[in-house]
Order: sequence, then structure tokens, then C-alpha cells
Amino acid sequence: MNSTTVRTLLVRGMLAGLTAGLLALVVAYFLGESRVDAAIAFEEAHAHHHGGGAEPVSRTMQSTAGLSTGVLVYGVAFGGIAALAYCFALGRIGRFGPRASALLLAMAGLVAVYVVPFLKYPANPPAVGDPDTIGQRTTLYFLMVVLSVLLAVATVILGRRLAPRLGNWNATLVAGAFFVLAVGLAYAFLPSFNEVPEHFPATLLWQFRLAALAVQATLWTAFGLVFGLLAERVLAPRTVAREVAAARPTPVAP
Repeated sequence: MNSTTVRTLLVRGMLAGLTAGLLALVVAYFLGESRVDAAIAFEEAHAHHHGGGAEPVSRTMQSTAGLSTGVLVYGVAFGGIAALAYCFALGRIGRFGPRASALLLAMAGLVAVYVVPFLKYPANPPAVGDPDTIGQRTTLYFLMVVLSVLLAVATVILGRRLAPRLGNWNATLVAGAFFVLAVGLAYAFLPSFNEVPEHFPATLLWQFRLAALAVQATLWTAFGLVFGLLAERVLAPRTVAREVAAARPTPVAP
């Protein structure tokens, strides 16, 4: 893949990320913000002291302009990185077309980058979590992300190497079992945190976590669908041209 194609896919990935970010923003606003407000109300009601001046940024600004800026900037950056990963993975994950490859890569990314770390260190609303452990929790979360991505790459490599001997189906099962086992060991050895305050509503906690999961699922799925369509418009004409050239009969000299 030449540099011009990579640059074109990078730009389209950023546009797809922006589109996915807009959809994720809608989900975050309607599913997540009400849970954040409820958690803040709980935190204020159970605070041991009340002091300080006005907030530097109002809650209204946080839930509108702040949320929009954060999600959209994240979406554009996410789209660019995912597009570069797509350029590297295309043709290395099986004989899939541009759209199928984009959606497959997006689903694998959702699982490896978000779902696996989320199951070990789920998102918490305000009032949940000890401020003294935030540095440790953040470090362990990103460590879990890195481990999950590396294990996902290792799983793909293992599946491809086992396929000639075991067949695609059996190789996929063995590689999948390796991934689950390795993730399970990481879950067992990495420390866990249970810092939910007493009397914090369990329903609110799980609603917040499900909303966070819904935002990420929307972002990754929308990106896979939109970017797959855009990438196909760049790559498919070249594929068709090669197929036509290959099918064209070779002229015979008189």
C-alpha cells in the first residue's frame, strides 16, 4: 500500500471517527449525563465538609460544550489511529473485503481495547473511588489495555500459524481459548479495587457502567461501518481493475 493510499485512508478514518463521535455524543448525553448528575448529587449529600468557592467550570458547561469537545476530539484522534491500524492489518487478517475488514477490526478493537479492560476495571461515576488510589488505578487500567492488545495480536498470529495444521475452525477455537486463558490469568494476578461507598445505589452504578459501555460500542461500531464504506470507495476500484486485468485474455501474436 503506497503512501498516497495510506494518507487518503487516514483522512477518511478521521472523518469516520468524527461521525462516530457524533453518534457516541448523543448516546453519552442521553444515557450518561443523567447518571453523572445523580452520582454528583449523592456525593454532595454525603460530603463530610462543604467549602470552597464556585466551580471553575459549571456543570452545565461540562455536560454540553465540555462533553462535545472531549468526545469529538477523541473521535477524530481515535479514527486516525484506527485507520493506520487498518492499513497495517488489511490483507493480514484473512481474505476479507475492505468493508468486512473494517468492521472486523472495529469489533476486535472494541473487545481488546475496551471490553476486556472494562471487565477488570470498570468505569465509575463521581463519588465512587478513593482519590488516594487514582494514580494506581489509572496505571493498572492502561497496563490492562496494553496486555489485552498484545494478547489479541498474539491470538491472531497463533491462529494463523495453527490453521495449516488444524484447519481454520479448530485453529480459531484454540487461539480463542488461549486468549481467554491468558486474560483470565491477568485478571487473577492484577489487583482489584472495591471502593464503592456505603449506601451508593447499586442500580445507579450499573446504569452508569452500561452507559459507558454503550458509548464505546456505538463509537467502535459506527466507525467500522462508516470507515468500511469510505475505505471501499478507495480500495475497491483498484481491486476490480486488477481482477479485470487478470481475466483479460492474453493477446496471441499472429
